[in-house]
Amino acid sequence: MTTFIIGLAILLIGGALYGRVCEKVFGPDDRATPAVRLNDGMDFVPMKKWKNSLIQLLNIAGTGPILGPIQGILFGPIAFLTIPIGCIIGGAFHDYMNGMISVRSDGAQMPSLIRKYLGKYTYPLYNVFVCLTMLLVGTVFIYTPGDLFITQILGADSGAGNPLVWIVYGVIFLYYIIATLFPIDKIIGKVYPFFGALLVLSAIGVFIGLFVKGYPLDNIWATGVRGIHPEGLHFIPIFFVTVACGIVSGFHSTQATLVSRTIGHEKEGRMTFYNMMIAEGIIAMIWAAAAMGVMKLGLANASTSPTDVVGIVAKNLLGSIGGIIAVIGIIVLPITSGDTALRSLRLIIAEALKIDQSKKTKRLGISIVIFAVVAVILLFAKLNTGGFNVLWRYFAWANQTLAVFAFGMITVYMFWNKQPFIMSLLPGMFYMFIISSFILNAAIGFNLPWSVSYAIAGVLTVVYAAVLIRRGRNGEIRTNSANRA
Repeated sequence: MTTFIIGLAILLIGGALYGRVCEKVFGPDDRATPAVRLNDGMDFVPMKKWKNSLIQLLNIAGTGPILGPIQGILFGPIAFLTIPIGCIIGGAFHDYMNGMISVRSDGAQMPSLIRKYLGKYTYPLYNVFVCLTMLLVGTVFIYTPGDLFITQILGADSGAGNPLVWIVYGVIFLYYIIATLFPIDKIIGKVYPFFGALLVLSAIGVFIGLFVKGYPLDNIWATGVRGIHPEGLHFIPIFFVTVACGIVSGFHSTQATLVSRTIGHEKEGRMTFYNMMIAEGIIAMIWAAAAMGVMKLGLANASTSPTDVVGIVAKNLLGSIGGIIAVIGIIVLPITSGDTALRSLRLIIAEALKIDQSKKTKRLGISIVIFAVVAVILLFAKLNTGGFNVLWRYFAWANQTLAVFAFGMITVYMFWNKQPFIMSLLPGMFYMFIISSFILNAAIGFNLPWSVSYAIAGVLTVVYAAVLIRRGRNGEIRTNSANRA
């Protein structure tokens, strides 16, 4: 239990201190934000800080900070330290800088920022990649909350042969369509406070239950620093791909740029972007501890599915009624990420193709194409044996790959603005090594031996850093030449 408490202290105190450092480095001021200057009543709509913060938290907190840490804790109590440290200097910094750079760029979405800072050749690669990732996010976040609702709330079978499965999927699908088409303050801004209350209550309930029930948690000095997985999986890179959203998530960059269009004042950015990622880190820590507790008590084991662990934890800590409330809170998480993922995809496509989104018919046209593709992917995942496992693995890796692009963009931005770009370059290099070594070794990738994968990943990481520094210096030279002219 001590290592868990130390990790929480690192997350809270470190987050407060480093968040202020990030804010000071960026330098928010009193200039009018895009929400104020470009208010269109649709996507650019100034909203209150508490509402923006809550929307951002629910946008980014999908099943990742629940199911990821449940699997990640199998590496041992080292997770209680790597989650908070990574969240502070990686994930929260990543979310804050992406959101604030977008605020300074008229609410531009990630593809436009990538084109500006990483160049025209990187732009099309990222644009295709982020669109595919958003489709996967939307699909995953129909599948997982639907199955959780069916198995944990209704107690029914979640197989494709059960008609109830398709009814539940259809309801979630309908909500996504509504949330994608209508103004952000009319749908998302209205229902999120209710969803947020469920999220907070479930997390608080599980946290209190850890102490009331006296869950036994390992300490790192008893197990050793090196993470030892029961299946012998390598801590680097698999832990960081598995936990993903609880530490760093490229998906968050697309959500931060979405919310950048509703920020009323630049100084609200630290609470909205940085602190909400710290809050997600807390959620990840709580569920990692809960999962370790039920495994130590023999209520679950390494082979127990993460969704079953959710049900076991909720019922054991909170009882029947409290457990149902907690599970509902968890079901809400992916739904409130899936809706804005598809909304972001609509905006990204519209921005790339220069399609005016103030007209309902044009919003509908893009949305029809998006949802048709999501439906096809969902059917594949549900009707094919192992289909969802393939979907989830590609989704997890793609998510971290987006973060590598985002860290690269931030690095160049900071270089051009004479800010300490090392703050972004180092976590970007780390995740470049993570995604490279993972896909090189993975069966869904190149299936190379670990030694070869690590060696190639090391080379790719050095190349990544060199390209970013060169891009930063070239941009600086052009800027200085323009100023002299």
